[in-house]
Amino acid sequence: MQKRDIVVIGAGLTGLSTAFNLKKMGRDVLVLEKQNRIGGQIATHNEDGFTFESGPNTGVVSFPEVTELFRDLEGRCQMETARESSKRRLIWKGSEFHALPASLPAAISTPLFTLKDKFRILGEPWRKKGTDPDEPVGALAQRRLGRSFYEYAVDPFVSGVYAGDPMKLTTRYALPKLYNLEANYGSFVRGAIAKAKEPKSERDRLATKKVFSAFGGLQNLVEALAEGIDIVTGAQAITVMPDGEHKWLIRYNNGTEEIHCNHVITTVGAYALSSLLPFVAQEQMAPISKLYYAPIIQVCVGIKNTGGIDYAAFGGLVPSKEQKQVLGILFPSACFVQRAPEGGALYSYFMGGARHTDYLQKSDAEIRSMVREAFHSMLKYPMNVEPDMIRIFRHEHAIPQYGVDSGERFKAVEAIQQQYPGLIIAGNLRDGIGMGNRIQQAAAIARLFQK
Repeated sequence: MQKRDIVVIGAGLTGLSTAFNLKKMGRDVLVLEKQNRIGGQIATHNEDGFTFESGPNTGVVSFPEVTELFRDLEGRCQMETARESSKRRLIWKGSEFHALPASLPAAISTPLFTLKDKFRILGEPWRKKGTDPDEPVGALAQRRLGRSFYEYAVDPFVSGVYAGDPMKLTTRYALPKLYNLEANYGSFVRGAIAKAKEPKSERDRLATKKVFSAFGGLQNLVEALAEGIDIVTGAQAITVMPDGEHKWLIRYNNGTEEIHCNHVITTVGAYALSSLLPFVAQEQMAPISKLYYAPIIQVCVGIKNTGGIDYAAFGGLVPSKEQKQVLGILFPSACFVQRAPEGGALYSYFMGGARHTDYLQKSDAEIRSMVREAFHSMLKYPMNVEPDMIRIFRHEHAIPQYGVDSGERFKAVEAIQQQYPGLIIAGNLRDGIGMGNRIQQAAAIARLFQK
């Protein structure tokens, strides 16, 4: 039987970042992972000159902790920020992509929004604050910005981030920064101006808001974090139980392996917690277990010779109103170096989501047919040109949906942690879903163990 100080369960980004920070502080830490590989949903593939991700493609440097983590990894892994040209975001309308306006003249001339809503936006700073604390993202957007801004900016943005339905995501949980602009300043515009004027410390400036990956792919980040950390992969049927002495007994591999430890940090999905923590009463766990995860199909498409077709943008998002078969298409080779052969391009298609859960049951042949159709009709490749590579990846539990029941879930997590000292329930079931959120959460957890 092993004895350890801290055991982290799950070797995804949250678990590895937490273990890395704890190890840096000199703490004794072990990571248990049920899969035979580390990284969770993060996985980078190299094939025939293409470097592509089958899980998350990018993160945002939304917190200082992201920059600080990469600084700690200097010499092992280097952050790569997206090219300046990839700041452009495209939105599909009608029969083509249009750039999301990034300036006042562009906002006036764009065909994405109605003339009425373009004038209506001028009155946003004086519009009344909402009174519903559980107002959905979609309702808030329509109330403050108008229907066309909702349909051609907010709806595709939510599809791109959550693969979800804006009318089922609660703003204060799903987009807390947006919610706080209205709650604290009475207006998105006034709030954004006030936030921009706030003095920033040197550490605040580390949160550059830039889109990032790692040179060579995000798998390099995973491997750099794991270096020097004790990790057990292939740990099946993990269960955690209090041992009666304010410590913890962990069993795995059908009970053949046992660990006694002082602290347990779980980073697994909400759907896996009931079996992992069987000592927690079902009624206590229910608000956590019922968290819904939107399924996603990601299709990586490579072409070795684009014939001059060039998309200098981050990607293109598709409003649900347009009723296309894809949620959006990212352009990784436009953002980062060496993702495609010279003269070629790499695309990442996203399909399914909360509104099209049935897509997960479609055959590979059906998915390839849908991808080829979008390749020609949306990316405008001639009919006689075919992709050189199509790779399909299915994720049943891809993105947690922060709906109206999120507050109930957060309270349940807090109550369980208070009832069982030494247990921390982490992961993307709380504190946000982005890579930046995961890194920030890991740093915050590690700080709890500072001597």
